[in-house]
Amino acid sequence: MNNTIGNLLKGLYTHIEKNNALYWVIGFQVFRLALLPFMGLMPQDAYYYLYGQNLSLSYFDHPGMIGYLLRFFTDIFGTSVFVVKFADFFVTSISLLSFYKLASYFLSFGKLQRAMVLITSTIFISILSFNSTPDVPLVLFWTLSLICLYKAIFKEQKGFFILGGIAMGLAFNSKYTALLLQIGLFGFLLFSNEYRKLFRSPWMWFGVLASVVVTFPVWYWNYLNDFASFAFQSSERTHSISEFKLSPKYFFGAIGHQMLLLLPVLFVVFVTFTFKYCKKVLLQWRLPQSKTLFLLAFFIPTFVGFFILTPIYWVKLNWMMPSYITGIILAGMFIRKKTLKIQVLFSIVFHLLVSIQIIWYVAPIKSDDTWVGWEELAEEIDVIKENHKDTFVFSNDNYKTSACLNFFMEDKVYAQNIIGLPALHFDYLGDDLSLLDGQNALFIDSDKRFKNDNKLGKHHPLLHKYFDIVTELEPIIITINNSERRKFWVFHCTNYQSKK
Repeated sequence: MNNTIGNLLKGLYTHIEKNNALYWVIGFQVFRLALLPFMGLMPQDAYYYLYGQNLSLSYFDHPGMIGYLLRFFTDIFGTSVFVVKFADFFVTSISLLSFYKLASYFLSFGKLQRAMVLITSTIFISILSFNSTPDVPLVLFWTLSLICLYKAIFKEQKGFFILGGIAMGLAFNSKYTALLLQIGLFGFLLFSNEYRKLFRSPWMWFGVLASVVVTFPVWYWNYLNDFASFAFQSSERTHSISEFKLSPKYFFGAIGHQMLLLLPVLFVVFVTFTFKYCKKVLLQWRLPQSKTLFLLAFFIPTFVGFFILTPIYWVKLNWMMPSYITGIILAGMFIRKKTLKIQVLFSIVFHLLVSIQIIWYVAPIKSDDTWVGWEELAEEIDVIKENHKDTFVFSNDNYKTSACLNFFMEDKVYAQNIIGLPALHFDYLGDDLSLLDGQNALFIDSDKRFKNDNKLGKHHPLLHKYFDIVTELEPIIITINNSERRKFWVFHCTNYQSKK
């Protein structure tokens, strides 16, 4: 057995030596594409698909770019889980091509190949390829912004400041963290003796103005809606940070997440060169040469900036993703072939384990953040509705169950605003809930810790505020590969009154 494993590893090493980066990039992407048909709908897929089906200048919890992309692909190719996943895969593949173009400005051919293998082997590319989130278009437009800014600054093609501004605006229309692009640009110019003069260039300011103009729809939507999205994204987080409560689990959790997304080898390389450059700047006041400074300007504020917050705030695993673009280019300058082999081996093993989980679902996920069971749930609810005529369906988990059921069911499914709770963008769909007055409803509640087939035996206290009678029905049990994997409690509620 040991000899077999040893021969396998030696064979992989040999393949890595003999084959170029293109082989590995195509291999990883073909592998991801082959997994798409096995991927079920994720709640995020369904929620941002809902964005696209309810077109708006912007949305409550994020700008709308991911929704627009999903609308574009489903209008052309039809609505299916595969098409939604393919949209993510396609856009992420374009991001990889854009990364290649950007990295070619900074790296020799050999190092460029290593950088391409590094980025393609990461788990973060797989996540972007499989799951609809605002980070999918954000990473693309972030990379395109840097390409344009490079040409404007280092090639002195001033018109690219305008194109760069447009790309930065589109990045902001994808996710608010794109504001770090302007911060990176100003930071680079401020610290660069050679290019600080560009602060006096009208072209640079035209580019900034272009970025603001492109973001106008987001600002205007917020203006019309009392700046609800900006408040949602900032107020609670600012309050949590201002409390300054140290929590080691946040810090170590962030490290774990980043090691997962980048894999341990690349994460260690990131930490190593970050420490090296910060030491030179802070202790020796030695700034790197201009091109390296450019890469750092779009890496340090995002990667290090968010890491500084981790001891006092739970930083989500995807917030640092844009920094990976220039971070991996910097890593390509340092990483050796032997280290790259280890990174690829880590990646192959991890992706094989992920594929086993995706196809056979061997390890149950105690969360609604899963790709299994949603279509089966919709079918079971349709059966229940046959026995309970003229009922509407709603759920109470912010968006997940409601969004997934909306994707698979013909009838509209409502969220927790039915019982007076905030419901993210469901509150902004323009639904007149009073039209449901007098109707009966089915309330669906997920049992995330699924231990048995029993009824819950109680119900949400707010149900009685809006309904006359609440009766628990038999729970829905979802079977995956001949095993009971998910459970949903079902409640029949009579005579809805929206104004109670």
